[in-house]
Amino acid sequence: MATTSRARLASVIKSARDTMRKDAGLNGDLDRLPQLSWLLFLKAFDQRVEQVGALLDPDYRLAIETPYRWQDWAANPDFSGAELKEFVNDELIPHLAALKGADGDADDPRNVLSTIFKDVINRMQSGTLLRDLVNLVDEIHFESSDDIHTMAFLYESILKEMRDAAGDSGEFYTPRPVNRFMVQQSFLELGESILDPACGTGGFLVQGYEDLVRRVETDTQRRRLHNDIRGIEKKSLPYLLASMNLLLHGIGAPRLVRENALLQMRDATAADRVDVVLTNPPFGGEEERSVVEKFSKGYQTQETSWLFLYAIIDQLKKGGRCAIVLPNGSLFANGENSIGARIKKKLMQECNLHTVVRLPQGVFAPYTQIPSNLLFFEKGQPTEEVWFYEIAPPDGRKGYSKTKAMRVEEFEPCVEWWGGVKREGRVEGGNSWRVAASAIEEAWFNLSLPNPHVGESLTHRSPADLADELLETESEIMGLLQELRDEFGASID
Repeated sequence: MATTSRARLASVIKSARDTMRKDAGLNGDLDRLPQLSWLLFLKAFDQRVEQVGALLDPDYRLAIETPYRWQDWAANPDFSGAELKEFVNDELIPHLAALKGADGDADDPRNVLSTIFKDVINRMQSGTLLRDLVNLVDEIHFESSDDIHTMAFLYESILKEMRDAAGDSGEFYTPRPVNRFMVQQSFLELGESILDPACGTGGFLVQGYEDLVRRVETDTQRRRLHNDIRGIEKKSLPYLLASMNLLLHGIGAPRLVRENALLQMRDATAADRVDVVLTNPPFGGEEERSVVEKFSKGYQTQETSWLFLYAIIDQLKKGGRCAIVLPNGSLFANGENSIGARIKKKLMQECNLHTVVRLPQGVFAPYTQIPSNLLFFEKGQPTEEVWFYEIAPPDGRKGYSKTKAMRVEEFEPCVEWWGGVKREGRVEGGNSWRVAASAIEEAWFNLSLPNPHVGESLTHRSPADLADELLETESEIMGLLQELRDEFGASID
């Protein structure tokens, strides 16, 4: 059995990226990484799904038939660069995009393939360089569990770079420590349906799968787990990356939907409700009118994060639970009759909002300096009190940055304080406090409450700290203005 060592794989990936840099059709990582990903996907799909399926089941029906299988064209050394480019552009991609599986069967790999490839474009202009790139990808093997773990490890590094590149265009991705903490404190169980309605590259889903697959003992449990890991993603590039990410972790037909998650959730039936939602919805976006009108009167707003919170509450089964990232602005008091106050009222009346974890500034650097919060709630019982826990940055620092990012170990004091699945033995003091639901209601459902044990105010902060914060805010504003100027070609003085 052929295997690929981590060092060899890293070398192959580096050579592949060097090859793509030579092609005039690829401009930056936002072009190069998707190009590499769909080729890696086809190679992995051929070895991990098609070949394994045919080996285990004599009646297995190939999702990709001759001459479109990877081994038919990619591994054929007689296929010249010009011929390969013409085949990929005019035959392969159109064929994969037109595949159609059984109606309504989300597990049919043909439906997965068609959803991925309907937006795939071969951007490479040189057939010779495309031939070189395909040859390099063909050197990678996915035949053993060690190969999968090795490729998954390196793929994570590719995704990180993809996130960094995407961050420049307004995409926010959840840092791994935050991702791991939210999954861990959700106390997942086998047999539960788990949804990320803004799944991006699949970080929450992969983390949840990795936590649960260790407990799998039978093939039936494994199949059920694959079916229970579900995601929704609107944009084509993250959808491709999430599909590849899940495939590399052993899920041959990922349960991912390419759709506007708000429309998908508002059109869902009771049978579509889930046990757990883990998500980091878009910050500060605005939805179009057709989406807003899907929501009840009195709750219609263009603010994306509010709509996600409302839709998720309805998407949960009774007894279901959620861990969600929300920016500070969503927690502030918004006025007695504001839509934000109404949605938080709905949250606290229909769910037990038991914990709010406040994150320091810079956790999502370099995308934004906006402080964020992690909300944990369970549907079925109204909130009686909310516990708050404030994560303090280490070493007396004010926050985090791209070069000094948050580490998973910094959540350990919060994990110890949490009190396990039943949240037993929590105490106030230092970083933790609790507030009665009645007090929050009286304050127009304001959840942006300061730590009473710190009592920091502007008068207690040094002029240097205040000046630094103002400079950071001004820098972020100027960055946004620069993006507007670049987008509209306007002159901003």
